[in-house]
Amino acid sequence: MGATSYLKRDLVAVLYSDHHGWLLGWLRKKLGCSQRAADMAHDTFVRVLTSSSDLQGVREPRAFLTTIAGRLIIDDARRKKVEQAYLETWMALYGDCASAPSSEELVTVVELLTEVAGWLESLPEKPRQAFIMSRLDGLSHAEIGERLGVSVSMVKKYVAQALLHCLALNETD
Repeated sequence: MGATSYLKRDLVAVLYSDHHGWLLGWLRKKLGCSQRAADMAHDTFVRVLTSSSDLQGVREPRAFLTTIAGRLIIDDARRKKVEQAYLETWMALYGDCASAPSSEELVTVVELLTEVAGWLESLPEKPRQAFIMSRLDGLSHAEIGERLGVSVSMVKKYVAQALLHCLALNETD
């Protein structure tokens, strides 16, 4: 382990000992559940430890921790929303006659869908809308153009932009 790794570990240890209790209380109030708060506090410090952030430059540790924890809360809410939508779609398609997906299948699908949702959310509004209307709603380029108030050629550019954007993000993962 290099000197910078030891330094980072020591800085995280100090950050943890000085602010873990406070963060846990903040998360408890925010989430209304002590178990979820404990999990989220743990995940926050794991994120700090594995991040490339320069901890020596952190001047407001509580703001730093709440920013990370807040992002984790948003990610968790997004994941739960995707999971719920997947289960609702599963039931709509297969009803009670098909066995529900296994926990492993559910985790795999939700992780993939969450990643794709994140890619789409990072797109500008019109390319995202055009892509969703094209791929998920099955609308023609002309119908999308009407709804977005743009030409068919612009819709084609938006859809291509979205595909290239997702491809580029996928290659960086």
